[in-house]
Amino acid sequence: MDLSIEIFSLILFIGACIAGLIGSLTGLGGGVIVIALLTLGFGVDMRYAIGAALVTSIATSSGAAAAYIKEGITNVRIGMFLEIATTTGAVGGAIVAMYLDKVYIAIIFACVLIFSAVRSVNKKEDNVDFSAPGDKLGVKLKLNGSYPTKGGKAEAYNVHNVVGGYSLMMLAGVLSGLLGIGSGAFKVLAMDTMMKIPFKVSTTTSNFMIGVTAAASAVIYLQRGYIDPGLAMPIVVGVLIGAYFGSKILPKINVRKLRILFSAVIFFVAIMMVYNALTGKL
Repeated sequence: MDLSIEIFSLILFIGACIAGLIGSLTGLGGGVIVIALLTLGFGVDMRYAIGAALVTSIATSSGAAAAYIKEGITNVRIGMFLEIATTTGAVGGAIVAMYLDKVYIAIIFACVLIFSAVRSVNKKEDNVDFSAPGDKLGVKLKLNGSYPTKGGKAEAYNVHNVVGGYSLMMLAGVLSGLLGIGSGAFKVLAMDTMMKIPFKVSTTTSNFMIGVTAAASAVIYLQRGYIDPGLAMPIVVGVLIGAYFGSKILPKINVRKLRILFSAVIFFVAIMMVYNALTGKL
């Protein structure tokens, strides 16, 4: 059944609100949900879906990052430091993509995401001592910080394994360059699991970083004509609204529930990637 432009835009707007909310809470940026909505729901060409998703990621990052920074949750120094690795990896991934079949990369990516989802749910937040002595490199680069808790008290944390986190961020960039999607899931996991940064700080810092990465990629897609204003406009507005409410909910939400939401979303991304790979949509 053919949809009128008004109904189509309304459905996109509602889907974008949900994408912005989930992307803001989990640090994924919401782009992967938009890609799923456009490609699987409406049969939009993958390249146009990615172009819209990039604009979406910028909108999510802009809508949520400012609020998180104001509330003192985001660690800007960590974000800018790790963004170097992500950008470098993305360039390498784009080069590798010329020689490697994306189907194999997508399936590997999906397997890693599923493993990451299980690992994230099973991790016990209460057993982690964030105040334990961290990495000397983290101290030298002044990456350690603090964030406000429910009671208004500042909770300090120290950064661990800076080199390992930086390496995983480079891998996130490589996968982003190969697959053309945001690498928010790996950014969160690199900070949360590898560097032992509190989950809320990881998700908010990931949101801050996603906008920088997406902006660079969006320019290329815009030059090639893969960003359709009519497609992107209702999505951007919806995502901004969803991201705003997400930024208000995050400081009050239970971390365990947030982990479950995060795992459910990246598991969905894994299924979507396998589907797109096997059906030749990548």
